[in-house]
Amino acid sequence: MKKVLFVINTMGYGGAEKALIELLKKLDPDQYEISLYVLLSQGELLSQIPSYVKLMNTNYSDASVLSDAGKQILKKNVIRQLFSNGAVFKNIPYLIRNLCSMAGRKKIQLDKLLWKVMADGAERFEETYDVAVAYLEGGSTYYVKKYVKAKQKAAFLHVDYAQAGYNRKLDEDCYLAFDRIFTVSEEVQKSFLCQYPECRNHTFIFHNIIDPDEIRRKAELDGGFEDSFDGYQILTVGRLTMQKAYEVAISAMEQIKKSGIPVRWYVLGEGELRKKLQAQIDAAGLTDDFRLLGVTENPYPFYRQCDLYVHATRFEGKSIAVQEAQILGCAILVSDTSGNREQLKNGVDGEMCSLDAGSIADAVIALLKDDKKRKRYGAAAAKRSLSENEKTFHNIQKLMGNE
Repeated sequence: MKKVLFVINTMGYGGAEKALIELLKKLDPDQYEISLYVLLSQGELLSQIPSYVKLMNTNYSDASVLSDAGKQILKKNVIRQLFSNGAVFKNIPYLIRNLCSMAGRKKIQLDKLLWKVMADGAERFEETYDVAVAYLEGGSTYYVKKYVKAKQKAAFLHVDYAQAGYNRKLDEDCYLAFDRIFTVSEEVQKSFLCQYPECRNHTFIFHNIIDPDEIRRKAELDGGFEDSFDGYQILTVGRLTMQKAYEVAISAMEQIKKSGIPVRWYVLGEGELRKKLQAQIDAAGLTDDFRLLGVTENPYPFYRQCDLYVHATRFEGKSIAVQEAQILGCAILVSDTSGNREQLKNGVDGEMCSLDAGSIADAVIALLKDDKKRKRYGAAAAKRSLSENEKTFHNIQKLMGNE
């Protein structure tokens, strides 16, 4: 029986975390002894991992990393790890060097800067594994590279490497230590290999694993929109972060409202930009029209009930939210950006537009006025989703070093 360790940064409500849960469900406990280590020891999705997965964390909080209470717990975890194992002191030269580099590019990303410190301050284990898997960029990758003893090591990338703010100097060439590297889409692979061309022969595409039948089942349960609005309902699902470009969507909604179409835009997600985005919404007079609903345990009734799903983001790896919308037959509009391009064919199973308020507004208005087109896109999207998981078995065998 192979001993396998998965490492991820948190187990909060996010696409990569949900994909990891589905991957763990596919692993046979008679073949693999599976362990999981969560770098920041927090996240509400831990309760969804299979019972045969062993959690390695000494202390763990199931508080959401996005709730106010959860953020306080997360801050305490971060401060503790800054000083554990002398992590912050060991990394002073690294922090200064990369902070200066970020400042020179006028793009300081503290989370990217601190992941190495978090890895150095994390728990250590003496056990040797047959396979160790870093399931996310940043901290988990640094940790597996430096502190996990394993016969073989694998890493996953879920976002466009360069667009997300990573580079070889920041991660100190850590991917050279991995036997196999998996990207969730072709565009993520291309971006990564532009930075690490020497990894070309052992970098593979491993699409996110999702459970279409379970998604369809949950979509039929109670839930969804509760405000009795009888106009058009637009849905977006994703964390309230810079990557998702919600400030552009809010500006687009201002223009959409001027068209006179009865419409509301709903967002399922939480994040550090909530207060800033809500202030923009209120200032624009859209308090009733652009609604931040937070996180819900079952988002799928919203997908089933909405008239249009919009995913206008700055970049993606491969969005699970878009995949879920396809499974449930939504008409979909995405921005023409990295990651999104790979997920639908413009004019066939959805539409693309530029990431600016005017283009988004024009596309939304045109789609809301064309019921037949939306139905056609939804039917094509549902058909496309049927072939998404065909390579799962071979990908798992490759991940585990069985082929």
